[in-house]
Amino acid sequence: MPHLFEPLKLRDLVLRNRIGVPAMCQYSAHDGLADDWHFVHYGTRAVGGAGLITSEATAVAPEGRISPADLGLWNDAQIEPLARIVRFANDQGCPMAVQLAHAGRKASVRRGWEAQTSIPQSEGGWPVVGPSPVPFSDKHAIPAQLDEAGLRNVVAQFVTAAKRAYAAGFAAVEIHGAHGYLLHQFLSPLANRRADAYGGNFKNRTRLIVEVVEGVRDAWPERLPLLVRLSATDWVEGGWTAEETVELCRLLKARGADLINVSTAGTTPDAKIPVGPGFQTEFAEKVRREADIATAAVGLITSPAQADHVVRSGQADMVLLGREILRNPYWPLTAAHELGHIAAWPPQYLRSAPAGSVAR
Repeated sequence: MPHLFEPLKLRDLVLRNRIGVPAMCQYSAHDGLADDWHFVHYGTRAVGGAGLITSEATAVAPEGRISPADLGLWNDAQIEPLARIVRFANDQGCPMAVQLAHAGRKASVRRGWEAQTSIPQSEGGWPVVGPSPVPFSDKHAIPAQLDEAGLRNVVAQFVTAAKRAYAAGFAAVEIHGAHGYLLHQFLSPLANRRADAYGGNFKNRTRLIVEVVEGVRDAWPERLPLLVRLSATDWVEGGWTAEETVELCRLLKARGADLINVSTAGTTPDAKIPVGPGFQTEFAEKVRREADIATAAVGLITSPAQADHVVRSGQADMVLLGREILRNPYWPLTAAHELGHIAAWPPQYLRSAPAGSVAR
């Protein structure tokens, strides 16, 4: 069996393979509600054979949305539209995780395919918050600095959203601490200029994400896994580093995190990122080896042989395919055929399965 198609156990959750669909914003929700676009988008990839699908960034509060078209779990009305998707994915043998997020100073911008500038309140935008009154760029609004009451509210929002995620049937929850959004903003000295208990040294800058993970872990069933997405480096001198990421992952493991989804960058628009095939897998390997915690690798992983190598060589416990699985929702099925593995094709599609790729 190719290593890519070995099952992966995270607490009581057993994934049928090591292929995951990462969170990729669709910018298609209204009032945070999932609609038919989301049902078809996620459902197609569940049919396509992935082991785990993670929802796009799902805001824990209206002001935590990246754009007005983001998904949300800040009220009970948002539960059932997501539950409908989760039920269908489960029927295909593909559990779902929800990525809970707060955009912080990168909130209130236009949809991903539009100009990335703050939306004026006169056009439906809203005030943004962050660790310090430092904007992401000159095209973004200056955030209001969160006070201690605001920080307690953020933790409570993550916890309440996690409870709604469980009601919707999600099998795992992923805390978004990457890509320059609120929790990452607190981690990075590039965005966090505070002088109180939430800024300055490593312990203070990691305080908020540790509190969020502790709160969500307490609210989330013990039998189900908790994932955390982190940017391992800002790719900027004086920013968040890979060594700090490892140290943080040790703290998060001790507080019940089960897997780290290792990405990079996002805190500054001028980072020089050496983009290339598998350019982030070294960080997943570093975290896995030095923090002794399961990891997922993401970033220009495109071919079945490359993905299998990442798992087989111990760089990560699973791979996440973003753009590649947008182009081909059935990538796991075709990868199984290419790697000589017998895949569980949906019976409705058996007539199209390549010879030798399914049990007859």
